Amino acid sequence: MTRPPLLYALPGSHHLEPTLRQALSADAGELEVSAFPDGESYLRFQTSPAGQDIILLACLNDPDAKFIPLLFAAKTAHDLGARSVGLIAPYMPYFRQDVAFNPGESVNARHIGALLSDSFDWVVTLDPHLHRLSSLADVFTIPGQVAQSADAIAAWIQSHVETPMLFGPDAESEQWVSAIANACDAPYAVFLKTRHDSRSVDIDVPSGLSLSGYTPVIVDDIVSTGGTLGTLVSELRRRESPPPVCCVVHGLFSEETGKRLSAAGAGQVVTTTSVPHPTNAIDIVPALADATDKVFSTLKG
Repeated sequence: MTRPPLLYALPGSHHLEPTLRQALSADAGELEVSAFPDGESYLRFQTSPAGQDIILLACLNDPDAKFIPLLFAAKTAHDLGARSVGLIAPYMPYFRQDVAFNPGESVNARHIGALLSDSFDWVVTLDPHLHRLSSLADVFTIPGQVAQSADAIAAWIQSHVETPMLFGPDAESEQWVSAIANACDAPYAVFLKTRHDSRSVDIDVPSGLSLSGYTPVIVDDIVSTGGTLGTLVSELRRRESPPPVCCVVHGLFSEETGKRLSAAGAGQVVTTTSVPHPTNAIDIVPALADATDKVFSTLKG
């Protein structure tokens, strides 16, 4: 690129903008986003994207409210003559519905991939929920890179937890738990989860599990209601575990989540900065910047 990219932060992502802009050596772009009284979105580029490579930064928790402004911003940037329009979405929603579990269901991952591929030239996201999907190429038709949080979470655990033993609630969590445990040189285990509904799960924790001398650390990629995490905390506490530390990649906490985890017996709860929340303690800007640099290198190549 002959000129630095312009980085525009959409509402809900400004907590990442200053450090990410510095890490990318990008320039600041000003974007006005508001809503009319009837709820329709208003959007205006106050910094012209004409002739520029631009990046839209969007934390996509509460996605239904945020997608229309995001798509309008991408389309408007193209209309105004942007050379390229990329998306950094630290949290990518809708990937959990990657197949039709029941007849007639929407396969949301496929549809969100099509919508974003039609509006952007490339995409970067952090640890997306790729359980039955092998890569971003299964969802997007544009270049994409996955930023990894494992090193940042492992560094936090090494700095704040003595003799950790890591746990994941189910097989889906093993990809994160194993990578973080290897980086921490710590033992780990994952369990079998049976989900009954959105708030009720059972987790099979072996009765003979030994935690002697270890501090339990539960790692999960997405927490919203806290049902799964709270169940595993309770199961570990029943086995006379110390209060488990909970490390979450994407904290989509409802108002009751913190109370639920406290009641279950959790110790400290920390999240990455992918979604703004008082529990944020793990900076993922270096991972996002590294993944974005890889995209630009690929495009230039």
